[in-house]
Amino acid sequence: MNTTARMPIGIENFEDIRRRGFYYVDKTALIKDLLEGWGGINLFTRPRRFGKSLNMNMLKCFFEYGCDPQLFAGLAISGETQLCAEHMGKYPVISITLKDVNGNDYQTALGMLRTTIGKETMRFQFLLDSDALTAREKSSYEKLVSIDTTNDQFFSMSREVLASSLLTLCELLYKHYGQKVILLIDEYDVPLDKAQHFGYYDEMAGLIRSLFSQALKSNNSLAFAVLTGCLRVSKESIFTGLNNLKVYSITDTQSDERFGFTHSEIQGIAERFECTDKLYLIREWYDGYRFGNAEVYCPWDVINYICLLRWEPDALPRPFWINTSGNDIIRNFVQMAKAGTRKELERLIDGETISKKINQELTYRDLYTSIDNLWSIFLATGYLTQRGSEDGETYQLAIPNREIRKIFIDQILEWFQQEARKDATTLDAFCDAFANGDAEAVERLFNAYLSRTISIRDANVRKNRKENFYHGILLGLLSHREDWYIQSNVESGDGYSDILVEIEEKSIGIVIEVKYPDSSIKSQGDLSQGDLSQGDLSPYDTLEKGCKDALGQIDTKSYEEKLRRDGLEIILKYGIACNRKKCRVMLKK
Repeated sequence: MNTTARMPIGIENFEDIRRRGFYYVDKTALIKDLLEGWGGINLFTRPRRFGKSLNMNMLKCFFEYGCDPQLFAGLAISGETQLCAEHMGKYPVISITLKDVNGNDYQTALGMLRTTIGKETMRFQFLLDSDALTAREKSSYEKLVSIDTTNDQFFSMSREVLASSLLTLCELLYKHYGQKVILLIDEYDVPLDKAQHFGYYDEMAGLIRSLFSQALKSNNSLAFAVLTGCLRVSKESIFTGLNNLKVYSITDTQSDERFGFTHSEIQGIAERFECTDKLYLIREWYDGYRFGNAEVYCPWDVINYICLLRWEPDALPRPFWINTSGNDIIRNFVQMAKAGTRKELERLIDGETISKKINQELTYRDLYTSIDNLWSIFLATGYLTQRGSEDGETYQLAIPNREIRKIFIDQILEWFQQEARKDATTLDAFCDAFANGDAEAVERLFNAYLSRTISIRDANVRKNRKENFYHGILLGLLSHREDWYIQSNVESGDGYSDILVEIEEKSIGIVIEVKYPDSSIKSQGDLSQGDLSQGDLSPYDTLEKGCKDALGQIDTKSYEEKLRRDGLEIILKYGIACNRKKCRVMLKK
């Protein structure tokens, strides 16, 4: 690992990255795309953590007056000499991000929006001394930065002044410089997302609609605008009357490589940081997204994993994206899903694709009105990706990689455990069956539980990961008994047992080993006789053999040793084999 190179974790300031020597994946070709495609209002929709904010800051650094050309030396855009001569450092730029406008109520969110726009406005205090502005125009600027000292509110602009604030600032800058303004709005839809979640959507949608309508529609002071967000929110909801809106969604081919890392960029990163031996892991965990025709990796994940490898060269990938994005959407989806939809979710987890009609123009209010809308949201937010379309409306959807599959599985397990806890009587009976050595009851009740959950059979998923899924289900069910001491993957004897349970008041110890047997494996008896002509084992025999293998492993590795050391007198050993929604349970005392 090259320990002198540095990855910019959480740094979204382009100038800082370039001046302080952080590794930068060159996305400056986006500038050429914008200038040659030239749309009045340009909207890029991409999932969270795919480099939107850094790209927006890069645009600001390039176009804004005072640009230092050295920041772009050696980058792709520097080869476009004519474009640089005409546009580099030639515009006033207004740049705001709405990602922090996330109040739990409308008044709080309103204050956050005032602060966001007020702070950006304060960058232009030279307007108060401008000879090009009249006293009345300077007064309109002062309204934007006026401070309310009577309460906790920072900026005091009224709702009407706030709604016209971006238009006003554009007009003042245009008159001062004699050059039209570039307006950059990052994460434009976050206020709407939060408003829908906390119940003040109509108020916030009305304010954002008014703000955007004035700033983006018939604004003669505007050169062009660039917006980013997760969703392409319906024109009728926010972008009312905007006929010059040019959308670059995750299904469009134009600029499809400008957000996210491509294979060649990942190869360059791996070579620079001397970790090419980890490329297969990076691909398995963080690749699989398709924007337009481009296959891309999630930048946030890759950057964090490369940094982890710097300190732990043998570290395995981790689900970094999970920690930065709420997973309520999956939880709500699973709760809403009926039998047919759960079957489709099983197919996705199994590595298959499903065909769905995608609506790319929704309002946040419509998200949970239909299960069909949620498929569209999954695609837009990065929980699913597309594998092609025949008509531009219906897409083949898939889970992109191992990280996202883990998110789905974890949320399914959480939902399953919540559902199981609603029936405490059955859950008590299940746990008691384990303590009583009643393997038949354990098998019957566990099969009943499995019939109601979502199963795992993906041939591309390693066997131990399938076992972990059923391990997780069992662990969640058994944890219902708070008076039991339950340990998972604990060292005992010559290995690590799946589950150990100590019931002190009855001096009972329970060892559980879970297997996911492969039906293509023949019995040891057949193989030992050299008979390779036998067919596959039946499903029942496959599960039977899995149980015997589990019990054999318990004995061979002496998993009960820790329980005996803890003074437990009765040891119950369970071999449990699972495949899809069926299980077999065997007991050895």
